[in-house]
Order: sequence, then structure tokens, then C-alpha cells
Amino acid sequence: MYTKEEASAVRQKFWTGFGRYMQPVPAASGEKINWINYKTGIKGISFKFNADNNQAGIAVEMSLPDKSLQHRYFKIFLNFKKPFEQTAGGDWDMKETFITENGHDISRVSTELNGINIFRETDWPGIISFLKQNIIALDVFWNEYRHAFE
Repeated sequence: MYTKEEASAVRQKFWTGFGRYMQPVPAASGEKINWINYKTGIKGISFKFNADNNQAGIAVEMSLPDKSLQHRYFKIFLNFKKPFEQTAGGDWDMKETFITENGHDISRVSTELNGINIFRETDWPGIISFLKQNIIALDVFWNEYRHAFE
């Protein structure tokens, strides 16, 4: 079992390593990009990564104070479900209403890799491969369809 500080250090080491690994990969637009802090350019829409002792995941989260706009963004996303699945694959969960662990009501499109553990360095290549594949697919989709959300 890790102390809180040790767990934080492992997470920091993983995410720093992932950021360095992704650094030479250009965005679909050809520009240099900070993959860990991906900027969608749309207020209230963000790409989120997570990894813990059970799974790793990546999500598009729509979180706005104006819930009608949040749900409108989600419906726009649903309108592009077919091209999204063609780009990113069909293994994504789409929820118009998702309650976060903090109790916030957001809309979310996500995928997970289960049965891995960020605290086992031997799992890191699988986690990195999963995250890389999916963030690149999201970027390709976002580069093509972002204008619909503006």
C-alpha cells in the first residue's frame, strides 16, 4: 500500500512520462500540442484522462453552468456519432447525464481500459498505448468536427 505522497509521486511520474512520450506526436492539424492539457477551444468541453488501480480512461466532458447549452453540445455530439465511431471506434459510452464523484451533473463520452493498475509499472505500456490511440483518434475527430460546436 502506498502513502498518499507515494501514490501522488507514482501518478506524477506516469503522467510526466506519458506527456514526454506524446510530445513529438503532432496534432491532426500538424501543430505541436500539449496532449495532457488538450485545448478544445470550446469553453465547457474538455478532454480528460484518468488512471488508477483498476482502470484507465479518457473522456470528452461537457460541463457548463447553462445545462441547456451542455445538453445541446451533447446532442451535437450525438449527431456526429457515426463519424466519431468511424474515427475512434465504437467502444465509447455516451451519457447525456453523468454524475461525477463530486456530485456535478455533466455530459460525457468516455472509454475505459479495465484490469490495469497505474501503480504497476509493468502495466504502463498498455495504459500508454490505450491513451495514445484514443487521444489521437479524439484529436482527428475534433479537428474535423469542432466547428459544429462553435
